[in-house]
Amino acid sequence: MSALTRFLGDSPLRVFLKLLVVSFLVGLVMNAFGWSPMDVLYGVRNFFVDLWNLGFRAIDRFLGYISLGAAIVIPAFILLRIANYRK
Repeated sequence: MSALTRFLGDSPLRVFLKLLVVSFLVGLVMNAFGWSPMDVLYGVRNFFVDLWNLGFRAIDRFLGYISLGAAIVIPAFILLRIANYRK
């Protein structure tokens, strides 16, 4: 078995034919949906951008919840500490 065959997992001709058939089927499906290769690339890019923004939006919401809760909890804590203060 040659190094090329080992790398490809099959003979080069068979791998070429498999890739040709799969490429044809993927092209047929993409054409049916009206997609272009750039649409796929933009879709992948937009997915990661949205994921990035969602992550920071989630952190922003989390910090907003903390500050909203702290507006009630911190004064209540201070009032309770003052009320229970024993000399």
